[in-house]
Amino acid sequence: MFRTGSVGRFLFLCGLVTINLWSLASVYGISRQSVPADTIAIFKEELSDTMSTLEYHDEFLSFYEKNNYQTVLLNRFLRNGQLAYLLSDLESVADHGLDPEIFRASEFRLIMEEINREKWFRDIETYRKKVKLELLTAYAVLKYSTIMEFGLVEPQSVDSNYFSTTVTADSTFVTRVLERREVKNYLDSIQPRDRVYKAFQFALKSDELAPGKTLEETKSVLSVNMERLRWKNRQTEPKYVMVNLANFSLDVIDQEESVLNMKVCVGESGRWASPQLNSKIYSVQVNPVWNIPVSIAKSETVRNAKRDRYYLANNNIAVYKDGKRIGNPSAIDWTINNAEDYVFKQMPGELNALGKIKFLFNNDCGVYLHDTPLKSAFKKKNRAISHGCIRLEKPMELALFLFGEGAKYEQIKKAMLNGYPQAKYIGLPQSVPITLTYFTAFTDDKGDVVYCDDIYGLDEVLSARLIAGR
Repeated sequence: MFRTGSVGRFLFLCGLVTINLWSLASVYGISRQSVPADTIAIFKEELSDTMSTLEYHDEFLSFYEKNNYQTVLLNRFLRNGQLAYLLSDLESVADHGLDPEIFRASEFRLIMEEINREKWFRDIETYRKKVKLELLTAYAVLKYSTIMEFGLVEPQSVDSNYFSTTVTADSTFVTRVLERREVKNYLDSIQPRDRVYKAFQFALKSDELAPGKTLEETKSVLSVNMERLRWKNRQTEPKYVMVNLANFSLDVIDQEESVLNMKVCVGESGRWASPQLNSKIYSVQVNPVWNIPVSIAKSETVRNAKRDRYYLANNNIAVYKDGKRIGNPSAIDWTINNAEDYVFKQMPGELNALGKIKFLFNNDCGVYLHDTPLKSAFKKKNRAISHGCIRLEKPMELALFLFGEGAKYEQIKKAMLNGYPQAKYIGLPQSVPITLTYFTAFTDDKGDVVYCDDIYGLDEVLSARLIAGR
């Protein structure tokens, strides 16, 4: 930037005097009305080089343009050891199952130590280091804040079946973080305080082993489940229904305590995997009709009908074409007819795959909770056996929680005992939140960490993204 020659050297020295005076003023909090043009050019250059490959590039450009390209955060944080406190937190993120290099911690420490050794900003390269430390500070504070409050990885990048509403950082959040006047109290305030999260941290530090896993594998499981806890997708109402797909379990939560627990069956791994989502249960259907999806009709219903011409009638499955019910479905030759041309409905009764009751909540995946006539399935260890919907071990206990004692609950019981079952919808007095989620580590009633299998293989995907830092 500066070339040889007497005039050039003179201008260079004059510029350094300006830089040194400004730098010292910045360190000791002395305000200044204007910034030398040369330092602005250096700042812009470093901003472009340092931030071009990192998140928040546009937000940083806006922030520093507004602040006339000054080392704003260093002016705030160099005093009172606040920058050292930030570095300490960055280097301790293994307690959160994270790698310090996500925040460029080693580079941060190196430059900070170099600048601390410089009592005077003697040359342009030292000033560049100061600007770089400013930008690394801004990046680290914002990255750390974002991860602690929202998580590091986007859930949809891990699971294509993820549909839960999840809050993420926006421009308002970025601005609020960069406007912080101090570090220590702020960093302390954003530490996750969830008791399950704390239990995971304790397990991580104590080097405990999950059953059948190595220490490295155990730490990986804890790390990915801590990340899931950081995602802002959890129910905020005091009462809700939670299905942990990985553990084949349903809990009714009231004031953060489980008041009802039962086994469930969930979707098979692969095309039938159950989704992760948030919704609200608004109604039940007693003696439900099962509208068999085309995919299941093609892969199972018609295949069985080919083997046994009476399969449809014996399983109470009605067949429709062009909106009209076919009187004798056993006469259909499925070797020349396509399943796509027909609609299949399993009518209410003892054989219905949905049992005697199903619980409805809005979602785009067409899934719901339901009873099942196959009670033996709940004795299996691996209960990933459905086509995506959730089969319930204790449907009537869930109905009692949702409706409470009273006329509607009695109506449900009476309808289910009817010898001539007919489908009937009964709306809830008030909708109840439900979340279908996925945790391969959680805590029991004593607060101890419990582990389960990664039935959909999502832990490995999430672990790789945590290691990559995105």
